[in-house]
Amino acid sequence: MNQASSPMNGPSSEAAGATPVVELTEVYKSFKQRPDLAQRVLALAGRPLKNRAVHAVNGVNLSIARGEVLGLVGESGCGKSTLGRVVAGLHRQSSGDFRYKGQSVASLSGADRLAYTLGVQMIFQDPQASLNPRQRLRQILAEPLAVHQLVPSAEIGARVDAALAAVGLSPEYRDRYPHQISGGQRQRIGIARALMVQPSLLVCDEPVAALDVSIQAQVINLFMDLREQHGFTYLFISHDLSVVRHISDRVAIMYLGRLVEIASAAEIFSRANHPYTQALLAEIPEVGRRGHKFIPIKGEIPSPLAPPPGCTFHPRCPHAMSRCREEVPLQREIAPGHWSACHLNEA
Repeated sequence: MNQASSPMNGPSSEAAGATPVVELTEVYKSFKQRPDLAQRVLALAGRPLKNRAVHAVNGVNLSIARGEVLGLVGESGCGKSTLGRVVAGLHRQSSGDFRYKGQSVASLSGADRLAYTLGVQMIFQDPQASLNPRQRLRQILAEPLAVHQLVPSAEIGARVDAALAAVGLSPEYRDRYPHQISGGQRQRIGIARALMVQPSLLVCDEPVAALDVSIQAQVINLFMDLREQHGFTYLFISHDLSVVRHISDRVAIMYLGRLVEIASAAEIFSRANHPYTQALLAEIPEVGRRGHKFIPIKGEIPSPLAPPPGCTFHPRCPHAMSRCREEVPLQREIAPGHWSACHLNEA
């Protein structure tokens, strides 16, 4: 591909010369909207039904290198959680190519499919909802080992204790139920459950959003410790740029299903290029900016049922030109490893 249309992969995987853990090429994901009662009644009267679809992910190009932490940031409704679920195998992309360790996920079967299923684990936003309230913690942690017959039955207890220790919990928690522990401890159990199958990639969907600030710091430090100890690769999804800045090697900014900018964390926070990224950074509260008047991004994020033509950010962009309303901006490398999709880069 030429420079203007190359995928926004960044330098980490290219510099290493190794096959990325995850590679997405022109990935789309849409959900068909079912007709409601009124629409069905009108259809009976002869009015044709409209085939409407939610365009959650629109042509995403992305790769994640082994051992990398990629932060994925955007407002609620931008499609970042859907993209994470595609990577984790909970949703199948509508079109495009998705590869895991160089192999197309759509073509995997048998042992290769199981290796992908176990190799990519997801940590969910709400630890209470993601844990079975009728199971004790030892049952929750032991289940994947038993179902996939990964270790002999006699060794499962020791593996459960080791997983609890890895996330900073003592073995005495084994016989408790999820409602008998705190929110931060429940999230640690969610992390421990993911670790039971020894994954290579963790998809973390807003893993600290439901926690108190003090507990957030503990869980983030846990993620960093686990990366140092086991060399995990992370897709870390969050709307909190402060958290992403602390944990990520690279940051990808998503808006209405598209990646609008991606670069190293240092580059994003020091030289953000896209107007949307700049607006997000301007809203970060900082102690040294006391008295600063925060100006929120004007307008609401458009409906993914009918995304705007051209650049999807143009209805809210203070720099929008007539071209922005008509043409989708191409992804361009504006500096080594720094990609942005904005017509202003061509002016």
